[in-house]
Formats: sequence, C-alpha cells, structure tokens
Amino acid sequence: MSEDKKEIRSCFMCHRTEEQAGEMIQLPGGITVCRDCMQKSFDAMDNPEIRSMLNLQNLTSLRNFPDMGMFRMDNSLNREEKKTQETRDKAEEEEKKPKPVFDINSLPAPHRIKAALDDYVIGQEYAKKVISVAVYNHYKRVRTNTNSLDEIEIEKSNMLMVGPTGSGKTYLVKILSRLLDVPLAIADATALTEAGYIGDDVESVLSKLLAAAGNDVDRAQKGIVFIDEIDKLAKKQNTNQRDVSGESVQQGLLKLLEGSEIEVPVGATSKNAMVPMTTMNTKNILFICGGAFPGLEEIIKERLTRSSLMGFGSSLKDEYDDDPDILTRVKTEDLRKYGMIPEFVGRLPMIFALRKLDRDMLVRILKEPKNAILKQYQKLLELDEVKLDFDDSALEAIAEQALERDTGARALRSVIEEFMLDIMYEIPKDDNIGQVLITRAYIEKTGGPVITMRGSQTPALEDHSRDEN
Repeated sequence: MSEDKKEIRSCFMCHRTEEQAGEMIQLPGGITVCRDCMQKSFDAMDNPEIRSMLNLQNLTSLRNFPDMGMFRMDNSLNREEKKTQETRDKAEEEEKKPKPVFDINSLPAPHRIKAALDDYVIGQEYAKKVISVAVYNHYKRVRTNTNSLDEIEIEKSNMLMVGPTGSGKTYLVKILSRLLDVPLAIADATALTEAGYIGDDVESVLSKLLAAAGNDVDRAQKGIVFIDEIDKLAKKQNTNQRDVSGESVQQGLLKLLEGSEIEVPVGATSKNAMVPMTTMNTKNILFICGGAFPGLEEIIKERLTRSSLMGFGSSLKDEYDDDPDILTRVKTEDLRKYGMIPEFVGRLPMIFALRKLDRDMLVRILKEPKNAILKQYQKLLELDEVKLDFDDSALEAIAEQALERDTGARALRSVIEEFMLDIMYEIPKDDNIGQVLITRAYIEKTGGPVITMRGSQTPALEDHSRDEN
C-alpha cells in the first residue's frame, strides 16, 4: 500500500492526479503541483497589487525553485522580448533613414549646397542660389554664435518665396532639410488664428518643430520652419469685422520671426492647463514663408506700366501681359499693396520668386531628378523583371497634358497615374512580357504601348486596352 501511495501523486491545489493533469512538479516540503496551477500562480503574482501585498518585487527570484526550467513565465518574458524587439526596430529605422549630406557644424560653400539641390530640383536656378546663400549665412551665424552684444550682430536670413502652385516651394524646403539633417516643421497659415479664437495659435508652428526634433529643445532651436500659404494672411479689404486670421496673425508672427523667448506647449498645438510648457528661443530658427499670391501679377503690372506710360521712352500698357516671369519683378511695395503689413515683410529680408514651369522644365522633372517619377515606375516594373521605357514624344505629351491642368509639377503625377493604371494591372498577368515602351499615341488614347516579349528583338504585340469603345 505504501508503494501505491508514493506512485499516485495529486496536485496540492486542484487535487487532480497525474493521470488527469499530467506530470507533477515537486516543490520543497513534499508538495506537488500541476503545471496549470503553477502557471496560474505566476499569472496572479504578476498582478501589481498582489505583488505589493506579498512583497514580491521581482518574480525572477522564483527561478531558483526546482524544475523551473519546465515553465514559461509568459508575461514577464513577453515584456522583455517586446523591449528587445522595439530596440531592434528603432535601430533598423535609424539605418533606413537617409544620411544627411552636410553637417551644419562644417557647412560647405553655397555652390556645393546648390549642387546638392540640383540633384532633386530641376530649374529655379535663381531660387536655389538665393536659398543656398541664405542657409549658408544663417548656419554660419548659428555656428559662430555672433549674436552677443560685444560683436557685430548678424541678423537672420528669413525668406519669402513667391511662386505659382506646383513650382516647387515646399519641395525645395523638404530637400534642404534632408540635406542638412535639421528638424523641419511645415505649417499651413490658413489654420492660424489670433490667440483666443478657434484655430491654432502662432506658437503651434514651434510645437510642430519641437515634435520633429523629438522634443529636444536645443536641436529644435536650430531647425527650419516653413509656413505655407502665407498669402492667406493678407489683410482683408473693406471689412468691418475683426480680422482674426489675417493681419492679427501677421502681427503675432512678428515675435517669432524676430527672435524671442516663446512659451511652447509640448505634445499639443494649443495651450491649456493639462499640457506641459517649455521655453524656446527663436533667434536661431530659420523661417521660410511661401505662397502663390494669386492676383499679385496684376499689382506688379500696374506698378510697371504706371512708371512707363509717360514720356518719350514710354511703353505699351499691355507689354507685360504675356510675361510668364512677371512674379520675378516683385518688390516690397507690391506685397504691401497685396495686404502684407510692413513690419511682417521687413522681417523677411530675402524675397524671391519661382518661375512658372514650362513644357521643357516638366519634361526634365519627369526624368532627371534622383527620385524622378518615371524612375519610380521603372523600379516597380523592374521588380517584375519588366523594362519600362518612354520615348521622347511620350514625355512631351505628358508635359503638355500637365500644363493644361495648370497645377505645376503636381499635375505630372496625376497624368502618369491615369495611363499607368492599365499597365500596372495587365503586365503582371503575363510572365512572358519583357519590355514596355510608352508612346505618344498611348498617352493621347489613340493607340497602345509597344510590348516586347522575352527573348524577342521585335515587338510582339500592341496593347489596345486603352482604346475608346
């Protein structure tokens, strides 16, 4: 009988035998517990309240128990595994991030900055030249800290870009930020309102910059703020209502542009009692404003024709009607007449315009930049082992259709998305396709692309899937 009692073991907690619950675990004191009850005990002891009540600060101390290797402490091990995986993911993300080309502590000459911009931005030579010089002077000023009163004080090179939609204003700033590896905040001026009204306060642009810098105040204070749609802040003409989203916002931005200590909410775009605050100094933050300024052309023409209508050297009134680069003649007085207050314009010493894109520039934008849209589609089809080519007439047709839409470089993407839809849908169906040539006829919907099969030197068929029924 004594031998039978030794052989039959039951769980101290649930009283099931080994036949019912499986192999038992022998604990000190002759106690046997089944695996299910042991796991439930660990799960219960992982509860913070029970841990505190039992004064168990670390469950890993229980690993000294016999046969502990037979168990998985799921909750604690999962947390450790998650932390390890998060660390690995962060390291992989850092490796995938594009490395900066320049370091602001050893900033190169302006011509090298412009050369780097040339790889991504086609045309706009004057704008790239102005930006390169302004950025070089600004960060040289930041690096040498020539702001103290005992030296010659160098003022900031804040900029104002004027140009039609799709001319590359925002894109220029994004590329510049990537090259310099400085935090960039892009704010939309249409959402800004005077403090106390519904909308974002002017300090919200600094909150975005602080977030882009990972809440590192020192790094954020050397960043770039781009305020788009700045023309929407123009003074409202002939109105008796309070202008809470126009002139008032311009006045609120003055302290940011000039350089001052600003209380900024951390992790939010508005101030309230529940949001922590920090102080940022804007003296080393580069502010770039941009806007399309619709209707500014007429103000410039009026100024130019007014000064040239009288005398023997007078010119025709409609001389500037067909000038595509009329915005390049912009002056401070034109912006003041448009509705920008003098104090605001005065804090943006670098004022320049971007040219409207013509057909030749659009064709170059399609194929020349490092991340050109055509190269992106060629890479996508290359993954399917299919070569994608465009003949010159097709590129011209794409540019012509983009010009008709009058939205600048943005129109290129929409045009290409339309005619590439059938290509991207049909090509993966046939593994024998080796090359696709896009022609003008396909862009204009009068024919199809030229398709060459693998191992063939001549086109095997022509796809008419785009033909109108």
